[in-house]
Amino acid sequence: MTKAGYQPSAIRATIAFNPRGLSMTVPSERNDSSKPRGPRPWRRTGLLVALAALFSIARMEAQDDQLNKIHVPPPSSATPGTAEPKGTEAPAATGPDALKIHPGSRIRMNVDMVLVPVTVTDPMNRLVTGLEQEDFGVFENNGQQKIASFASEDAPVSIGIIFDLSGSMSSKLVRARESILQFIKTANPQDEFFVIGFNDRPELIEDFTGSVEDIQARLATVRSGHRTALLDAIYFGVAKMKDARHERKALLVVSDGGDNRSRYTEGEVRSQVRESDVEIYSIGIFDPYAPTPEERTGPLLLNDLSEETGGRLFRVDDISEMGDIAEKISTELRNQYVIGYRPKDLNRDGKWRKVKVKVNPPQGLPPLTVHARTGYYAPLQ
Repeated sequence: MTKAGYQPSAIRATIAFNPRGLSMTVPSERNDSSKPRGPRPWRRTGLLVALAALFSIARMEAQDDQLNKIHVPPPSSATPGTAEPKGTEAPAATGPDALKIHPGSRIRMNVDMVLVPVTVTDPMNRLVTGLEQEDFGVFENNGQQKIASFASEDAPVSIGIIFDLSGSMSSKLVRARESILQFIKTANPQDEFFVIGFNDRPELIEDFTGSVEDIQARLATVRSGHRTALLDAIYFGVAKMKDARHERKALLVVSDGGDNRSRYTEGEVRSQVRESDVEIYSIGIFDPYAPTPEERTGPLLLNDLSEETGGRLFRVDDISEMGDIAEKISTELRNQYVIGYRPKDLNRDGKWRKVKVKVNPPQGLPPLTVHARTGYYAPLQ
């Protein structure tokens, strides 16, 4: 920087930035014996002017972007924008004191709640509704638990439809498609659905939607053929439930046989189903004279997966009854009891915990059957 009257060769100033502020070093004048020594007021005045100008420029640059200048100290943690809100010094309120909350207090809540959807049927396999909380008992690892919540209202459900499009479904495709539409039309208007079709591999036909028309249009385009990757489709369906909006989740599997094409094993799918909170219902269109081993074991596989999650397998003896069966499953999902309890065992060890729901029939009712999830994995953290 040069001003009038300055001798650039006579004075050099070095500006240095450091974390504590601005510093300036001025070296001594160059020794020149050819000129007489003596006071030079104009030099001192010029130097002061230069120093003031440079200091002003440095301050302006620092103010432009303080967070990116290493010589600016970090903002104090005690500034009003980052200080803790008033009242955080107060102890957490628990127990009866939690009901007497005043402004500034903290509320501590225990959110470890296990929710178990429950279906009850009579000896004729008919749905039983109208039971009360006192008619049920819940046990975890054989220890009775206290029921904390009980509901039987028609809450919305996120439902995935797993539709078999393998070659053996060719003669049953129309009836199966009609039964799926009947199921959707009789569901809760707030339910959401996705559809996965599978033969050699699973494919998402329709993503989550509440529109019957959209699903109907997509189902009209599907064709059957090839082999059966049933396990892959179930695995895909359970994984897709991570995008669900509703707390209650269920899969409806429509298939006519066992698996002969999947990459996932039966053990891997069973583990995934156990770790999920998804109920599985199945409509099985089985051939009583199944020629292959996988077709003969198909009913057992679907029955085990369904029962373990609290769902059920419905066998189709006459494909003309598929629509009625689908409507029955829809009605069942809309009339479940949901029982909630806080486990006495609070250890977060990730272990499997067996759950058993028992019903004590009110006087005058026959013995009843409970359909509910058989257990869950405790959280790890």
